[in-house]
Amino acid sequence: MTESAARHTPGTPCWVSLMVHGMAATQDFYGALFGWEFRPGPQQLGPYVRALLDGQEVAGIGQLPPDRHLPNAWTPYLATDDADATVDTIRCCGGTVAVGPLDAAEAGRMAIASDPAGAVFGVWQATEHLGISGKGLPGTPVWNELVTRDTASVGKFYESVFHYAEEAVVSADFDYLTLHLDGRPVAGIHGVGQSLPRDRGAHWMTYFEVEDVDETAARIVELGGHVLRQPTEGGHGRMATVADPEGAVFTVVHSPA
Repeated sequence: MTESAARHTPGTPCWVSLMVHGMAATQDFYGALFGWEFRPGPQQLGPYVRALLDGQEVAGIGQLPPDRHLPNAWTPYLATDDADATVDTIRCCGGTVAVGPLDAAEAGRMAIASDPAGAVFGVWQATEHLGISGKGLPGTPVWNELVTRDTASVGKFYESVFHYAEEAVVSADFDYLTLHLDGRPVAGIHGVGQSLPRDRGAHWMTYFEVEDVDETAARIVELGGHVLRQPTEGGHGRMATVADPEGAVFTVVHSPA
């Protein structure tokens, strides 16, 4: 992405990154699934590559450091103009900072944090690397959603840190907040109550656009992954919840035209 590209409004999910044990096998899986190609990225936390689709940067994959307790999960990075100030606010609002802030070479300044419910997310202050390009195309991340026990407990945290405007779904049996910036939805918070997976706890879910959800789900199994929730129609289109061979969970979706 060039310097002339538009800078993301603070709070916008601008990047997704996955920390794994097996870099080569993971690149093979996502390369075969989404058609990604890879090139080296900043190495501040160890070996790291950026995934490209038709020459556009769409995601990152890094080697999981043995001495750091980072999740084997897709993690969204939220844009900021000042990573250090954002980290201070995260701590003041009850969150925890696990890594950083630190400089990622010339690309930008980053931190990894968790909200009061324990869901992990990144913070990205861009310099040369502004984030995802080629948005909306098959093989790119198109939505990020926080899955947590209830929206009330963490909604105010994200609103305080990133100044989102919240729009709640008015329903007796559906606890959902959409987070808005500049009048547009950028992320969601889904309160699932007792349905929250005990083995994962609160977590962010990344949605990747695909042309055919059913074919993609079958392909994931062929490549050694797993289908956790079969393809179904939902609020974002037809979707399926899946996991890669190392167990990192994500959602594939075919968005409505």
